Amino acid sequence: MKQKAESGRVSLTLPFYFIPNIVFSVLFPTHFPPFPSIKSPNPKQHTPISMAKSSSPKRHRQEQEQQQPLIPGLPDHIAQLCLSSIPPSFLFSVCHSWRRLIYSPSFPPFFSLYAILSPPHHSHSIQFFNFDPISSTWRTLPHPPLHHLLLRHPSFLSRNLSIQSISVAGNLIVVAATTHNLFPALSRPLIFNPLSHSWSLGPSLSTPRRWCALGSSRGAVYVASGIGTNFSIDVARSLEKWDLHSTNAVWEKKTELKDGRFSREAIDAVGWKGKLCMVNVKGDAAKEGVVYDVARDTWREMPEGMLHGWRGPVAAMEEEVMYVVDEVKGSVRVYVEERDAWDEVMECSRFKGAEQLVAEHGRLCVVSTSGISVVDLLAAPPRVLPVQLPEGFEPVAVHVLPRMPVTDFSVTVES
Repeated sequence: MKQKAESGRVSLTLPFYFIPNIVFSVLFPTHFPPFPSIKSPNPKQHTPISMAKSSSPKRHRQEQEQQQPLIPGLPDHIAQLCLSSIPPSFLFSVCHSWRRLIYSPSFPPFFSLYAILSPPHHSHSIQFFNFDPISSTWRTLPHPPLHHLLLRHPSFLSRNLSIQSISVAGNLIVVAATTHNLFPALSRPLIFNPLSHSWSLGPSLSTPRRWCALGSSRGAVYVASGIGTNFSIDVARSLEKWDLHSTNAVWEKKTELKDGRFSREAIDAVGWKGKLCMVNVKGDAAKEGVVYDVARDTWREMPEGMLHGWRGPVAAMEEEVMYVVDEVKGSVRVYVEERDAWDEVMECSRFKGAEQLVAEHGRLCVVSTSGISVVDLLAAPPRVLPVQLPEGFEPVAVHVLPRMPVTDFSVTVES
């Protein structure tokens, strides 16, 4: 499947061979390319991000290509201004010099998928992956500083152990997990920065925990409730804030919950309009809901209509528009604050058994028993795009973050 650039989309004349071979539609604005489509090539293979050194002939050819101008007759800095207005998926298909450009630090980073996957032969563990929507390639992330994050245990045959992660300020952050002895695995959050392609550690939690409520609002991470090595009512009622923009990297204690009923499960605290919204039980069961006001540092009961429609994973687009996936019916609904009600957007059988929802840049990413699905809300009607995973892997969680730098441009350019 090949697509041509629409008339009027670009401001310079392109060579005759400018025919993109990317199989997905370009629906994002210039710097926000689309997520992967149904036909991601070579889904059975994945590539380590650390590449072997190129052979001498290959290095020589690459050096020659690097010396060529981006656009003949134009200085590179002017050429880059012209090219930056074109969707990166088009640039990738033309030549190696343009391909290098879109992965360079000076080019506005496009967004890609970051997934926590369970490998086929070691289903008790996890691996971190990145899916590049431009090259349609899965790549493994570097190993985090700690390797003992457990997904399954013989004592819990009917459920997975929670591995709680979140994306904040362009970083992937893992806050809570479990070790083989069923203790909390992380005394400090694990932070992966895509642009530096490296892991680091965040500030120490007052109490390492599992099954907590995890969320973010306005560039800060919030952790509420949870269970440490042993149950403690103080931990179960606690709320702590870590502001990633602050030079003082510490967890700040905030107003506590009224009770410890939110320590039963791994919960998403959904950032929405300066508030954190969360319920104490997943799924369609009877539940309690609370709303935390970030600015006022106060708690209140969740509105009745919001609570009634909270029947699966919830996410808020740009912290403004809240969506839910009904894990029983597989329907997507949007919250209407003025009526305190949820309006149906669409329904899809792939969404049944939904476990996680991410809302970014006009797209929803749904993790369910069917795998990872992307919902294009910019299309009319909304379009569902299943994501093909590496063979045998199962999804645990997914996030949307800026692309990683890439140094291997050996993929053949089709003409």
